[in-house]
Amino acid sequence: MSDRDKLLDRLRLIEALYEGGATAGERAAAAAARERVQARLRQMEQTAPPIEFRFTLNNAWSRRLFVALLRRYGLRPYRYSRQRHTTVMVRVSRGFVDETLWPEFQALDEALREHLDRQTETIIQEAVDADGSAAEEVADIHVLE
Repeated sequence: MSDRDKLLDRLRLIEALYEGGATAGERAAAAAARERVQARLRQMEQTAPPIEFRFTLNNAWSRRLFVALLRRYGLRPYRYSRQRHTTVMVRVSRGFVDETLWPEFQALDEALREHLDRQTETIIQEAVDADGSAAEEVADIHVLE
């Protein structure tokens, strides 16, 4: 199984965990689980109206993942003109953010970052230099005059 396939399997497992649904083998149940989450979102919006949230995501991979997750739940990510590209705005209920959206994003983002870190390390060691250690720490800073 390739690293990509392993990552996809891990992401599916995490998604299933947070959707309260299925194991990896129950792919048909995953669609039903997603619908349950969307129904829970609609229910939360009736009891607690959506409010505007601002998220700041400092790397492109996390931002793309977060936007995809929002769209999967039928939410509309946006940003205002003059806002930084690191900003993602969305109108959603606080309960959905706290109970579902943010915990799921954090788990998926961690899995994605771990995968990207492994891939980056492999590429650097194979294509640039096998010594992947950090820069040497020196005792004193010398100021150039």
